[in-house]
Amino acid sequence: MLRRLGFVALGLALVVAAFSTGVDYLFFLLYLGILLVGGGYLLTRFGLSDLEAGYTLDRLHAQVGDTLRATYTLRNRSPLPKLWLEAHNPSTLPVPLPGRALALGSRAERSWIARVPLVRRGHFRVDPMRIRSGDPFGLFEATATVGSGHTVIVYPRVEALPGWRLPPVALEGTHVRPERSQQTSPLVTSVRPYVPGDAFSRIHWKSSARQQELQVKEFDIERTADVWLFLDLERRVHTGAGEESTLEAGVRLAASIAGRALVENRAVGLQASAVRNHVLPPDRGNRQRQKVMQLLASVDADGSVPLTEALVTALPRLRRGMTAIVITPSLERDWVRSLAGLRGRGVVVTVCLLDPFAYDEYRRARAGEPSLDAATTDEWEKARRALRHALAEYELPVHVIVPGRRLGELLVSGGSRQHVSAR
Repeated sequence: MLRRLGFVALGLALVVAAFSTGVDYLFFLLYLGILLVGGGYLLTRFGLSDLEAGYTLDRLHAQVGDTLRATYTLRNRSPLPKLWLEAHNPSTLPVPLPGRALALGSRAERSWIARVPLVRRGHFRVDPMRIRSGDPFGLFEATATVGSGHTVIVYPRVEALPGWRLPPVALEGTHVRPERSQQTSPLVTSVRPYVPGDAFSRIHWKSSARQQELQVKEFDIERTADVWLFLDLERRVHTGAGEESTLEAGVRLAASIAGRALVENRAVGLQASAVRNHVLPPDRGNRQRQKVMQLLASVDADGSVPLTEALVTALPRLRRGMTAIVITPSLERDWVRSLAGLRGRGVVVTVCLLDPFAYDEYRRARAGEPSLDAATTDEWEKARRALRHALAEYELPVHVIVPGRRLGELLVSGGSRQHVSAR
């Protein structure tokens, strides 16, 4: 805008000087300026005409550590060259898609691939492709939007857990639950009329013949195979920064355990106590895996409900034969008593403790900040020792998670694992 005002002021001054003095040189500059401005306008006016453009993304679902590839194509259908074009996609990705400035000859075509690493989980928006053209002096500009926007979902990284074994399930007979399952199981409990979208493999032909209309089977899943994951997302207890924080470690841990359980054909349920209490009922299969991963891709440590209250609300959903895995960085001891009561009801309990002191010290070391003073360090150590004693009193197995080490090294079955965090 300032450049345009400057050119307008210069043009007016040149017009006044030329007509007031009558000097040929000033008229020459005036005509030259009109020619340049007019040429710049025409260049911009037809800069995007007869131009074809498009882009494609190689994936809309990925995991942290993957690379997103965007393929761009620009094609000039005009016999006139395109001297200056700029193409890019605005996005909310942690690493933005790089744009490119280029020129296209007569009836020419250019294609290129832009690659960006996906370094953070979440739901990200990639806006439509924007193409911009203009004149060399920056007086005029033409823009166009091509294609549609896309949402890229980046799932948390799933780590291998070679030494981790889910607690064995004690099958004491057939137990079912009232919730219906979308996954096929041996437990066919009822039939209902067919609705559009039902799989043909679920049609019960004998009932359909008797009712003179299509009937489909409904299934239940054995309750004794359920695994419940409880992810503590209370804002007050989380610490650390970036990928090496209690939040990201907890999300990776929940994703890895859920993936391992689903591979073993266990029904997995998830409760994440964020600003909203997210509850996924237990289910099996790839569809449940996608639901779990989509939820874990969007959660944040913004909750205000303590872990004790979250566990109390979950008690009615836990029955004999289930497995409850609690993932938390809380060093408070009041939630231990809630878990102790589950053992008497036949629920297998495992605690994955994200050591907050270790993650805070790791963040300080990476940022070059001084360590905590001796008094604060002593308070942290007392809280950790008291929690370990409370868990040992009720014989609750615990796996302590610390930064800088793979989850597969820290989660090893065969009893309680205590790891001393490095300072």
